[in-house]
Amino acid sequence: MEAQVLAILRGQLEHIISGAFFLFIGLAACSIAVIRRRSDVRLFIWLGIWSSLYGASLLTQSRAVVAALPHLIATSVPYVNVVASYAVVVVASLAWLELSTGGLRLLIKIILVAGTIVAGAGIGWFAFGGSARKFLPYNHLVVVCALLLLITVVVVEKLSERFMVLPNRRVLAIGTLIFATEALWVNLARRLGYPPPAPLLDHLAFAAYLLSFGYVAVQIAYANEQRLMSIENELALARKLQLSILPTTIPEIRNLRIAAAYQPMTAVAGDFYEFVPVGGKQIGFLVADVTGHGVPAALVASMIKVAMQSLMACAHDPSEVLRGLNRILFRQSLDQFATAAYLWLDTENCKALYSAAGHPPLLRLREGKVDQIESNGVMFGVIPNPDYTVRELPIHSGDRFLLYTDGVIESLNPKGESFGDSRLEEVVCDHKSRSASELLDQLLSEIRVWQRASLPQQDDITLIIIDVV
Repeated sequence: MEAQVLAILRGQLEHIISGAFFLFIGLAACSIAVIRRRSDVRLFIWLGIWSSLYGASLLTQSRAVVAALPHLIATSVPYVNVVASYAVVVVASLAWLELSTGGLRLLIKIILVAGTIVAGAGIGWFAFGGSARKFLPYNHLVVVCALLLLITVVVVEKLSERFMVLPNRRVLAIGTLIFATEALWVNLARRLGYPPPAPLLDHLAFAAYLLSFGYVAVQIAYANEQRLMSIENELALARKLQLSILPTTIPEIRNLRIAAAYQPMTAVAGDFYEFVPVGGKQIGFLVADVTGHGVPAALVASMIKVAMQSLMACAHDPSEVLRGLNRILFRQSLDQFATAAYLWLDTENCKALYSAAGHPPLLRLREGKVDQIESNGVMFGVIPNPDYTVRELPIHSGDRFLLYTDGVIESLNPKGESFGDSRLEEVVCDHKSRSASELLDQLLSEIRVWQRASLPQQDDITLIIIDVV
């Protein structure tokens, strides 16, 4: 009995070893695709499925392997063979789609559709009791057409340069040529009645094909990884530069207590704020919000910083500050817009001046009541010479002012509801006895709770709170 088993194993050892090898390679490729998913190389997935199907098909051709399987799994072996026979052209087409472009991509999509139809028909026919070989001639026809097309494109350098995205054409060309030659030989030999080549040759040809594809996939993954690292380094530098333009300290102004927070949605953001102290009794507060996010918005925010430096002489006039900022940004023609608000506080003369450009209103808390102070003009970058009206307000001890960007009130909860003006005012009223820095922390906490930790931040958040004491 043992001798018979050993004889069977020796006769099927080739299939068992080859099947185990290709199944392992397939599972490894799928694992790499999951682990390195940030590299976005879906080619690993299709190669993994392709190799796994081939390996499973070889293993299930071994009676020894099938006999060792649990009964429930062993009964599914015929279906595994049928799926592997028909689905290989579908998975292979998906792999080639990752490398193709233009007209070749269209032709591969046609092959994919044809292969899917034939595979569906063949597998369905078998599932309902029909012969597994019923649609194999059509499947072989699709395979032959695909191989002839791919050999032509990969081998002819001009065609591959035009219709394929390849880091190394030669390796894939060699692997494809070896596999296609062997596959065409097998298909034609069967049709013409000649004996097919030895199974080992079939396995070696597929291994060469798979390895050439794997080599290309690794090169693509490496290139993507290098590109991502380059982008990350650039973003880190951009964030460092952006943080350098924000105030590093809170200025000391007589009779004022100031707290500020800045939370970008991404590594770099379009929100910006600036303190413009003049002596020890007067100070300007600028808050700006550039449309969009990321590096373009951050560049415009940096321009606002530079522009503000050139307007220090008119820091006491909000209208002139906003007009000057708009004039400088409009000349750049960057096709980006920005909202802004500017508050000037003069503690010596007990007055405040306020103006805004398409920005959320200034909030003032006085005697337990919150008022919205609005004096809005058009946002920056729309027209060259807009007018910005100025609101003059008396300030008293106990007044509290809030400047913020729309990221505060437009923060969304899982239901899609915004935090809103009324909720912001409610939090300000409920915590009126707290200091400016304590209220700042409370507001940020309330926004985080509203958004839920599981949801990403939807917009940049900037908030300045000023208490008159």
